[in-house]
Amino acid sequence: MDTTAPRDLLRFATAGSVDDGKSTLVGRLLFDTKSVLADQIEAVTRASVDKGLATPDLSLLVDGLRAEREQGITIDVAYRYFGTPTREFVLADTPGHVQYTRNTVTGASTAELAVLLVDARNGVVEQTRRHAAVLALLRVPRLVLAINKIDLVDYDEGVLRAIAKEFAGLARTLGYTDDAVVTIPVSALVGDNVVERSERTPWYDGPTLLGHLESVPVTGPEEDAPFRMAVQYVIRPGADTATAGSAWDGRDLHDYRGYAGQVAAGTVAPGDEVVVLPGGRRTRVAAVETADGPLASAGAGRSVTILLEDDIDISRGDVLAAADAAPRVTDEIDATLCWLAEKPLRPGARLLLKHGTRTTQVIVGAVTERLDTETYTFTEPPAQLQINDIAHVSLRTADPLPVDAYERVRATGSFLLIDPPTGNTLAAGLVGTPLAAVGLQPSLSVR
Repeated sequence: MDTTAPRDLLRFATAGSVDDGKSTLVGRLLFDTKSVLADQIEAVTRASVDKGLATPDLSLLVDGLRAEREQGITIDVAYRYFGTPTREFVLADTPGHVQYTRNTVTGASTAELAVLLVDARNGVVEQTRRHAAVLALLRVPRLVLAINKIDLVDYDEGVLRAIAKEFAGLARTLGYTDDAVVTIPVSALVGDNVVERSERTPWYDGPTLLGHLESVPVTGPEEDAPFRMAVQYVIRPGADTATAGSAWDGRDLHDYRGYAGQVAAGTVAPGDEVVVLPGGRRTRVAAVETADGPLASAGAGRSVTILLEDDIDISRGDVLAAADAAPRVTDEIDATLCWLAEKPLRPGARLLLKHGTRTTQVIVGAVTERLDTETYTFTEPPAQLQINDIAHVSLRTADPLPVDAYERVRATGSFLLIDPPTGNTLAAGLVGTPLAAVGLQPSLSVR
């Protein structure tokens, strides 16, 4: 096996109710894959002895905040990076308490897969349904239902089947196909089916959790979407800015003008026709470059410098997009908001909206309806949005923005609302009504 070959990357998140064992599961995953240092294990062992435990409390590998250790709950999103010979992982352990549902939105926003835990003794509960709705809203394409604490129900196959059947119906309601959801019985405490297959579940013939994480396809929706790239920086004349070996060698370096950014969706290659938004000018790509030289093409996630055939007035915040599948440019946006702040949102509020690399002023119009995550229906909205509320709103921006519906292109279909005085993030926004696409139709008319 070539150990120098690059490994692909999977971003995934965990979610579930309080005390379902998320942090223990993550700790077990890190421990059994030998992804923690010896001094970390020693610190956890000492802390576990102080708590009167006979074995190390692996949840302490993840719950790093003092308040988390004292209360025994996860408060903040804890990111962990680890790898195996097969694949590298970025893991977001999100809180289970309803008070911190907003952090689940943060952790799941970039995930290609989510591990949703349930306690085998309790099955699918209200918070399970709430988290499943959030994951569907954010278009997380794959789910793992990890039925934890299977040891506390004597490894009963009937328990697994009953919970899996109930969740399958829920997942279908939210638009997930059967092949997008995998159910795995685990015990995070003793390690059953987390990294090693358990002999105590002979009736289960599916993958271990790690085995599934290592083998699941990682191609995200961004790779199949039309090309999008927000310009982060305009590279101007100077020999240090021209890439050696580029298609522009031999030209006067003072003519060099490149547009740097990260490809947010799709693929770009020399010769492609693109449109510059919001202005609307069309041109073709002359070269796609990196510090290591020119590329034949660049896909989602790649940071590049794009050179164009024509001289066009382009600045930071502009978007380069596929000319034959461009986003619409508008200053009126109907969106779904996940309200993240303690302070409530009232119609008429004047805030800042960050879309890609552009920030503009915005006025919040009507709040048309709120999502009830228990019944999966849209209801008449309250007078103001409270923390963790998910609702449809209308927005008017000071500058026109190139936007896609979130279900079409996540990068240009998402934005943040920011508090002007403090710079704090107030809400995560999704252009359009994503859940309507899976059958949860709004009760009122939303443009």
